[in-house]
Amino acid sequence: MSLQGTRVAPEARREHDASVARLADELRAARSPRLRKRTSNLFRPRGSGARGLDVAGLARVLSVDPDRREADVEGMTTYEDLVRATLPHGLMPLVVPQLKTITLGGAVAGLGIESSSFRSGMPHESVTEMEVLTAAGDVVLARPDGEHADLFRGFPNSYGTLGYALRLTIELEPVARYVRLRHIRHRDAGEYFDDVARVCDARERDGRRVDFVDGTAFGPGELYLTLGEFDENANNPSDYTGRHIYYRSIRQRRGDVLTAHDYLWRWDTDWFWCSRAFGVQRPLVRALVPKRYLRSDTYWRLLALDRRLGLSKAVDRTRGRRREMVIQDVEIPVDRAAEFLAFFERRVGITPVWICPIRQRDARGWPLYPLDPSTLYVNFGFWSSVFLEPGEPEGARNREIEGVVRELGGHKSLYSTSFYPEDEFRELYNGEEYDRLKDRYDPDRRLRSLYEKCVLSEREVRR
Repeated sequence: MSLQGTRVAPEARREHDASVARLADELRAARSPRLRKRTSNLFRPRGSGARGLDVAGLARVLSVDPDRREADVEGMTTYEDLVRATLPHGLMPLVVPQLKTITLGGAVAGLGIESSSFRSGMPHESVTEMEVLTAAGDVVLARPDGEHADLFRGFPNSYGTLGYALRLTIELEPVARYVRLRHIRHRDAGEYFDDVARVCDARERDGRRVDFVDGTAFGPGELYLTLGEFDENANNPSDYTGRHIYYRSIRQRRGDVLTAHDYLWRWDTDWFWCSRAFGVQRPLVRALVPKRYLRSDTYWRLLALDRRLGLSKAVDRTRGRRREMVIQDVEIPVDRAAEFLAFFERRVGITPVWICPIRQRDARGWPLYPLDPSTLYVNFGFWSSVFLEPGEPEGARNREIEGVVRELGGHKSLYSTSFYPEDEFRELYNGEEYDRLKDRYDPDRRLRSLYEKCVLSEREVRR
């Protein structure tokens, strides 16, 4: 499979084809063909010991075509690099996930969401073709129609268990220089989600266009709806890449202006609000930390170090308490969203909570993450920990969340820990279609199954 017929420069074509050939050879020879990546945004155990496949040579933006509004991008390219390549052309990907080191291939295989998702869906819905390395070592071109249309549809939410995206062609959209924001407070959750639904349907509020929609719940009776609109001529944009903290500004300001670049990365500087766990939101500490370290991958490395050394667990043991990580994103139909938030505030109590509406863009659907294209969903993102009561089993709160999400007709993303029994998991994530894809693209079961990768521990898989 080569790049002949695309608008990629000849030298880039040769480099890409050579990288693909090396990786395919390495995969065929590998006993356990997993990827070796510099960064990860998964919050479940990844295992250790296996060297993994070297994908460092597949992290380039191969071309940006301003006339056709599309880009050819290698699968391991981070959104930070992708946005850096598209913004000079006045363009951006239709959906840019919040964290700079999320890769395009990772967002397509593992889903993604942001404040443009109410109109553009998820990142995979702007892909027009994918070059995929299957577990069998074949390189295939998956498009919406044709021989590998089944893989094109089934790749989202497969999490690298069917193969790896080597190159993707994606749609782009025009951007203005700035994004003007409105932070609108609500005290009643029902009225809040009614407002979300109206804005997403009309794509305007109070006579002003709306290009971006997300929100933040700081606690009962304190919900903010943040609406963004492109603006070419705004002045005095705010800077939340250093001393100032974006999420705090939501409570303090009714309006704001950011550059388009800074808007796309407004959540990355403090990993939403999770940087507070590392003390860098304290003024004195923040003043001492160079700006280049105020970014999500820095905090991820600190978290990984804590997990490896077991420091937090040791502190909890000395204090006689047990902590459960509750790090999830779930989608709930908008007309049940107030019910979910009430449950969450009552039983979990983590604050703040990120809120982001999403509507599936493609009516044909994506079988491994089945959403109703006629329904507006609300994504709730919550990332922290809770203390377990005496006698409560590990994962108690996460299991409770899973049950309520299903009861309300929602879906749960799989980037973090999951606890579903296998039969329930297969029902929720279309196990029948997944098996059919697995039989075609990984007949020898060289890669782990989706259930093994997303639910079972490494020890359970080895058994």
